[in-house]
Amino acid sequence: MTDPGERLRSSLAADLPPPVAEFDSPIAMEAMRATRVLHAGDQDPFPAPGRIRVVTIANQKGGVGKTTSTVNLGVALSLFGLRVLVIDLDPQGNASTALGVDHVVGTPSIYDALVGESTLAEVTHPTTASPNLRCVPATIDLAGAEIELVSVVAREHRLRRAIEAHLHALPAEERPHYVLIDCPPSLGLLTLNALVAGDEVLIPIQCEYYALEGLGQLLSNIELVRAHLNPGISVSTILLTMYDGRTKLADQVADEVRNHFGELVLSSVIPRNVRVSEAPGYGQSVLTYDPGSRGRPATSRPPASWRSAARSSVPSSPSSPHRRLPHPPRRRR
Repeated sequence: MTDPGERLRSSLAADLPPPVAEFDSPIAMEAMRATRVLHAGDQDPFPAPGRIRVVTIANQKGGVGKTTSTVNLGVALSLFGLRVLVIDLDPQGNASTALGVDHVVGTPSIYDALVGESTLAEVTHPTTASPNLRCVPATIDLAGAEIELVSVVAREHRLRRAIEAHLHALPAEERPHYVLIDCPPSLGLLTLNALVAGDEVLIPIQCEYYALEGLGQLLSNIELVRAHLNPGISVSTILLTMYDGRTKLADQVADEVRNHFGELVLSSVIPRNVRVSEAPGYGQSVLTYDPGSRGRPATSRPPASWRSAARSSVPSSPSSPHRRLPHPPRRRR
């Protein structure tokens, strides 16, 4: 089993250029990361993908970091020159809050595009994080969308068609490089719309006991969507969140996930950090709220797997409804 301190140091050094990766002091590494974020405009932009990438961030378990991952990845990509559209598909509207977008009742939102006749352009709002980052907010009205869509023909394709129409209507120089869809903590019709609309799935997994129990159902649903509704969907990235290096349990869960999913799991992990929880209260991401925070080692740059695949197709998911998932680690006496 990896030493917790060594795993954290590896996470902090992940994705850094060689001279910086040699820094053994976490303080030095975080100072370098903060400098990079604060002076993002002075650095070379991240390479643009060869096509627009629509990424669904999904996990039916609540509180695993879906919204935090969506917001901070979106901000990181936009700060370094890429255009990003975040679609908040969670009726709680937490992604909208974190990006400084109003989502009170009556605000033009994703509900109007799914249930009404509005286009995505009519419900897209600028954010306070970056001029390259725009957001389609969610209001509490979205909570009733699943019931209202029951009788609608092709209800599973509503979001996909809205995104395709929006991208087609935009001039090439204004189209986003990335579309990030923040899903609600359920496997209902809203999440199904997100899976049908996306090209790939990012799954945040909390480093705790219950993290793996619902993962099998999510992967089975992704396989069903691929078989019947969206042949191009695949699991491209798994992100370990809320890692606590002081506990053996976090290491056990991380090892189980890495052993099962291999290269799909990012080398960086998101450790538990109070700055990550504080940032949304100020309408900011953790990158802008505290650029030197240890809570954002995996969100200061896009995942390495994304950068290496920027100009290539996404590999198909190795998951299968018949493949055995890792068991949650047994409690040791």
